[in-house]
Amino acid sequence: MKKALKIVMIPMSVLILLAASIIFMLSNGIIWFNNPSQSSYPVRGVDVSHYQNEIDWKTLASQDIDFAFIKATEGSGTVDECFEYNWSEAMKTGIYTGAYHFFSYDSSGVTQAENYINTVPVTENMLPPVIDVEFYGDKFSNPPSREEVDNILNDMIEKLEEHYGMTPIIYATEKSYAMFISGGYEDNPIWIRNVIQPPSFPEDDDREWTFWQYSNKGRLKGYSGDEKFIDMNVFNGSMENFKTFFNLV
Repeated sequence: MKKALKIVMIPMSVLILLAASIIFMLSNGIIWFNNPSQSSYPVRGVDVSHYQNEIDWKTLASQDIDFAFIKATEGSGTVDECFEYNWSEAMKTGIYTGAYHFFSYDSSGVTQAENYINTVPVTENMLPPVIDVEFYGDKFSNPPSREEVDNILNDMIEKLEEHYGMTPIIYATEKSYAMFISGGYEDNPIWIRNVIQPPSFPEDDDREWTFWQYSNKGRLKGYSGDEKFIDMNVFNGSMENFKTFFNLV
């Protein structure tokens, strides 16, 4: 009986050690749940904010990065402290660059758009504005209604489109997409987040995603902030598709 117990315990200890190793590697960005292949998704990029602090854009861009989305604004009054530097330096590298806005459910769409417009210059060959629609704070447990979100979001989209001459991209988690975006906003390209598995939409929603944020645990060279990770993304198509879709040169 003792011998049998010993035989069982050895494999169990190995399994526990293996599980602990996998958890450690996942939490430290050594391995990822998702790793979309370069051949299937050749157009790859990052999104950044002040959490990455000062970025060496030449170094970052040299690591097979084709595009970057930079946080610009939040709500009606907040501007990311690193935006101006990031925008000008990213543009110098030649990677395709866009700016995103963290959407507030507690502020009008018009004033949120004005905050973005006052911060992000109209720039040749820029990517469209991005509106990041996700949950924060008490909105996880007490989300607004679809009607409330539509009123704010439609006003913001209209004002941004009028100013930049481009249809804004909507970024969403699968939960915020299902609750606030699905069944509407058909003209807006969708940037979807799923860092566990390939993205999926509700059963009655047959649209395709344009961008996929597949990992929040990327580790690249070129930034020095307290945040050691960087968000990783792919475009759903070839570089030719990418340029055509966004009218880029």
